[in-house]
Amino acid sequence: MRKVHLLPLAIALASSTAYAVEQGEFVYHGFGTVGITHLGGEDDLDYGIQGQTNDGWRGDQLSKFAVQGQYGITDTLSLTGQLASKPQQDSWKVGPGNIYLAWQANDNLTLRGGRIGTPVYMYSETLNVGFSYPWLRLPEEVYSLVQLTSHDGADILYNRSTALGAMSFQLSGGNAIGREQYALDDMHDIDYRDVFATSLALSTDNFGTFRVGYAEADLKITVDDVVTIPVLGQRNVALVELDGQKGKFSSIGHQYDNGTWVSAAEAVKLQIENNEEAETNAFYVMGGRRFGDYLAHVTYGQLDEPAGRQVSMTYGLNYSFSPTVTLKGEYKRVDTSQGPDAVGVFQGNAQQAFNNGVLGTSYGTPDGDIISVGVDFIF
Repeated sequence: MRKVHLLPLAIALASSTAYAVEQGEFVYHGFGTVGITHLGGEDDLDYGIQGQTNDGWRGDQLSKFAVQGQYGITDTLSLTGQLASKPQQDSWKVGPGNIYLAWQANDNLTLRGGRIGTPVYMYSETLNVGFSYPWLRLPEEVYSLVQLTSHDGADILYNRSTALGAMSFQLSGGNAIGREQYALDDMHDIDYRDVFATSLALSTDNFGTFRVGYAEADLKITVDDVVTIPVLGQRNVALVELDGQKGKFSSIGHQYDNGTWVSAAEAVKLQIENNEEAETNAFYVMGGRRFGDYLAHVTYGQLDEPAGRQVSMTYGLNYSFSPTVTLKGEYKRVDTSQGPDAVGVFQGNAQQAFNNGVLGTSYGTPDGDIISVGVDFIF
């Protein structure tokens, strides 16, 4: 049950309110993952927002490292900054992460401003802290839908104890301009304007934590590339264009961990204004049990969109080397069905997308077997 006691620390690594620092005090923490993964079974398409291919074992899909420091300017005002290294498709991205000022108005209320995390998912608060969740790979059916992880702006965090449990409320707004979106096997600039996000969580003593969330933003992106068109030859074609359409993302989730039994479930819906083809519903359900220092878990994931469905089963076994280090192993089977346009979270390139959308060339029924092994740690 070591990991249960360390979860508050893991959450503290990415939370503004977990540690109160005094004036002149500086504290730092670190977290990371070292992992390798292999995709088998799919020759023509990449997988997920990291564009995983089946050309062998890859260490640049799961591995990441970050340090976070917090400095007390006064007893109620602090500065938090993050430096992170993580994979971005076929390269590594090293640079500053979230950086913000936080003012603790009282024991319940905190105001933040700067580059802050966007509360899109249930695990958004600790998205990069792999130690805080049981998987090496968060369920892609849900966690690949919105690639926005932070925005520039402000938020309000409110926490209080109630008769039902500890309540946490977050209200956030701002912009994320000039970010990068992985689509059609390449990176593209995207603007998220007028970001609005809110979440409400209730943590109970005996029934786990319940969470609901909602996020929206006005989207601006052009996904274009040079493709070969019969008779016309090579032309630059815009395959996706959004200019101010509002994207909406709603979610509901639950986590439970009593030291022996573990569960997590999350259901989400993605909508883009005036684009019915983009409407997506997805969910996952995970259950697991600890046997001493071991945790065995099983996850079912499903993604439904107008083009078809993706389903997956993940089987994992974790071992706690120490209170701050966990070894994880996973096998994931992914299948798609119901239509020639159904790719799930598999990624085709621009030529494949053009051939499918204009010429009617089928993607087939992509599937894959994914094996992942890695170590999550905090310090």
